[in-house]
Order: sequence, then structure tokens, then C-alpha cells
Amino acid sequence: MRQQNMNQDWITAAATLNQALPYIQRYDGATVVIKLGGHAMGSDEGMDSFARDVVLMRQMGMNPVVVHGGGPMINAMLDKLGITSEFVDGKRITDEATVEVVEMVLSGRVGKRLAQAINRQGGKAVGLSGKDAGLINCDLADPALGLVGVPTEIDATVLNALFAADIIPVIAPLGVGPNGETLNINGDTVAGAIAAGLHADRLLLLTDVDGVRDASGKVVTELTAAQIEDMTADGTIAGGMIPKTETALNALKGGTRAVVILDGRVPNACLLELFTDHGAGSLIR
Repeated sequence: MRQQNMNQDWITAAATLNQALPYIQRYDGATVVIKLGGHAMGSDEGMDSFARDVVLMRQMGMNPVVVHGGGPMINAMLDKLGITSEFVDGKRITDEATVEVVEMVLSGRVGKRLAQAINRQGGKAVGLSGKDAGLINCDLADPALGLVGVPTEIDATVLNALFAADIIPVIAPLGVGPNGETLNINGDTVAGAIAAGLHADRLLLLTDVDGVRDASGKVVTELTAAQIEDMTADGTIAGGMIPKTETALNALKGGTRAVVILDGRVPNACLLELFTDHGAGSLIR
């Protein structure tokens, strides 16, 4: 027998669903690319919560695409195997031994873990990388960095086929170089390129910070491309936020409608952003 205890929690839950209707209608059929950083993956419970959000998005008629990172997992495996990395200007040189580990960790452990989490929640997900079906073709980003790529062409054929089959793509940030070599790619860069290639309605960059902060340290909830450029020029945007905002600008130029930088450690961060008035993080149009 169902409980008839109409406590405030249930009333609030029902009201939240009611208030979400305009957003559910708004995003019906929309493509949303989600970049989940390695630092934002958290615990198994957090992974399951994220997976439920993604399955719910698909159930509501959206086409979610998950692009994942895995830097901490790669570092742990390199240490375990005794592979020492060299760096140029703070950036890791990716040699053949390193790229083998990167592919093993990203396409194997991390990608399959994410796809499995989505499948456990009742969705249908498949893990792939940019090497599959010619999804991501690359040039070398910088010869000094070795096997590191920058996307030059996105062939979304396989993604559109997965959408038609009600399957959620989970993409590892690897691509194919000019001579067929495997190249490691920055995860944010891949997410931005995929979003542009699909002309996505939203690109959500889930990270371990709560958005873009102004000079006073306050999170700015909405920004234009021009404001991003000004804040970068005057040093307000600095460090690790620069590549994220650059990814956002490139995605917008490529045809993505809007980009949000938000804290992936917050429970249900994607749902807060997409289906509530409150939103989450910094929206860049």
C-alpha cells in the first residue's frame, strides 16, 4: 500500500516536476554535450547519480553525448607502470608508451565504467573513442609534445546513428592523426569540437570549480564572448580556466548555442542547469 504521508519533501518534489515542464518542452529533441572531467567523477555513488541524470535527459527526448576525461586515472596508471613523463612548459610529452596507457585507461577503464553506470540506470550507452568510425581526425598540436592532437574534422555519422537507435555515446578523447597514429586530445577540446560538429544546443563543461569568477571572486552566472575576451585580457580569467573558456568560445563560433561551465561535484548539476530557473555555473552565449 502506498503511503499517504504528504510531507513537504514530496510536495516539493511534485512542484519541481511541475515547474520543469517548460524546460522539458524547450529541450525536446535538443543535443547536449556533457564533458565530465576526471576530477569531477567522484565516488561510485556520484557516478550513479550522474548516470541517472543522463538517462533522465534521454528519457525526456534529449540527445545527450558524454565526453570524459581521466587525468588522475592516467597519472595513477603511469606511476604504477613506472613510466616517467617529461614536460614542456608544464605540458606532458605524450610518447608511444604514454599514449598506450592513455588509450588503455580512457577507452578501457574509464569509458566502460561510465557506460556501465548509465546502463545500470536503465539507459543504453556505448563507449567509443574518436578513433571509431572516423569520428575525430586530428593534426599534431605541437611536435614538441609528441602524440597530442587537435581536432580538424568531426564526422558525426556514428553519433547520429546512435541517436536514432536510442543509444547514448560515451566518448574517450582520442583521435586519429595524419598518418593513422593514435593521438591524445584534451578532453575539453574534444567536447567543444563535438558540440560544434553537432551544432549542439548546450555544451556543459563539468569540472571541479563552480564557474567563472570576476575580479571580486564572485561567480558570474551569465557572460558573453566579448566579456570572456576582456576578462582574459585583464587577467581576471587565468590558469586552468583559460582553456575552458577558449573551448567555450570555439564551440560558440562553431555553432553551439550556449556553453555552461559548472561544478560537476554538485549533485544533479546537469538537471539544475537545464530544468530549473536557478541554473548552475556560468552560462556563456
